[in-house]
Amino acid sequence: MEDSSHTTSFLSSRKLLNGLFRFYSIRPLYTPRRVKIFLGLTTLAVLGLYVARQRTVPRSEIPPPTYTELRKSEQALPQHDLNLPFPEGKDGRYVKFSNQIAMLGWNNVLSEVLMNAHLAYASRRAYVFRDYIWNPDHYPWPESQRLENPPRTPLSAIIAGTVVGQPFDEGDDAPRSVSESWFDHVCPKKERRIIYTGDVKPAVGWSEGIDIFNHWTKILFEATESCIEVMPSGDDNFPQIFDVWLWGSERLLSLWESFSRSPTSRLLRPSSIVDRSIKQNEHLFRSRSHPRDTSSPYTCMLAMHIRRGDFKSACTHFATWNSTFNGWNLLPQLPDRFEFPPSVVWNTTEYFDAHAKRCIPDVDLITAKAREARRDYAKSSFRGTRLEVVYLLTNEKGEWLEDLKTSLKDDGWKKIVTSHDLELDSEGIEVGMAIDMDIARRAAVFIGNGWSSFTSNVNHHRLVDGKDYFSIRFW
Repeated sequence: MEDSSHTTSFLSSRKLLNGLFRFYSIRPLYTPRRVKIFLGLTTLAVLGLYVARQRTVPRSEIPPPTYTELRKSEQALPQHDLNLPFPEGKDGRYVKFSNQIAMLGWNNVLSEVLMNAHLAYASRRAYVFRDYIWNPDHYPWPESQRLENPPRTPLSAIIAGTVVGQPFDEGDDAPRSVSESWFDHVCPKKERRIIYTGDVKPAVGWSEGIDIFNHWTKILFEATESCIEVMPSGDDNFPQIFDVWLWGSERLLSLWESFSRSPTSRLLRPSSIVDRSIKQNEHLFRSRSHPRDTSSPYTCMLAMHIRRGDFKSACTHFATWNSTFNGWNLLPQLPDRFEFPPSVVWNTTEYFDAHAKRCIPDVDLITAKAREARRDYAKSSFRGTRLEVVYLLTNEKGEWLEDLKTSLKDDGWKKIVTSHDLELDSEGIEVGMAIDMDIARRAAVFIGNGWSSFTSNVNHHRLVDGKDYFSIRFW
């Protein structure tokens, strides 16, 4: 569990915004570097204030899940054994990242969790995993029904893989991830070496992502202490190793080759809750062309991530700062790159209009993009596979969504399903964001929002799975 003494070290979403504007209030207003990387700050800040899709619980009698058995299984991991040989057991090598963000949107947290786990693996240390701590504004249950505040979800309820202590490849003797409570047991505070981010980060500053990674790997690998805890420095508003400045710039891309091939990425899986919830709803995705249970309902699916609501103001903010795409959405191999012709000049009406079409498209633009994706996929598929089913990952409800569904139906789509159509139990409701992500991962084609870390993480997983670059599109 999160040490209460560290809670104040994490930026809440609103504090992140405040820190962002404080930072810019003491620096020159526009520089090429700031314009190029501002996306990382704005995207993460807005995602902290805005969840891609927040489910509401219509029936107050449905309580939030307790995860009693799941928590028992986390604590019963076989690597939680003092008698295991090095590099596990009482003399093992461990690293806990207490500078890791909390109380922000799931995908802000996921991006950092995966990269920290990759760093721990490269350093030959066991990664210490923790609960996902919600921003209370995003949690599906009202305060009166919450079991604790802020609400927490076991990490293994959302994802599976080496990050949450499952095995590495056969023959790989890297120490397996351990829970925070086990770390507290095997590494009492008096035996930990504390590394403050402020003592390390300045040396690599604005370096390429791979140089930052290698710098930290060397420190953690060469350290002789069994137990290391990375702590935020008090004067650093963004104390993460892989901070918002990195996620909002192309400096991140130098990490792709090693990260995408690592066990952290390759062995990443949906949790059993996510997998079960999707299987229970797969009948919704079947068209008349794929009616049988023996065929995959995803081979003819287009998944579209449609962010609405207060994201309109976020898009205006991105345009104001000429922000680039976020995270892995910047990979140069992906189509639909964020580029405008020379005639569209930043900070003009034409620029803001063109930007809005890419960031918060209207019904006609979405329908046209879906048609384009269907046509291009049919041309590129060696089997001539035709997309027939649309899955809409959206927080939108009401008349606008009904208008979109009507427009898509009129354009020839045989079946249209939205996030709100899924039937979920309490565990499924709580991890609904991960359910949407994994449906998007499985879909034949995915259209996402380039400014979204949700889209970035879906794209990471799709590419690691071996899906083609052309199956990923942006508005």
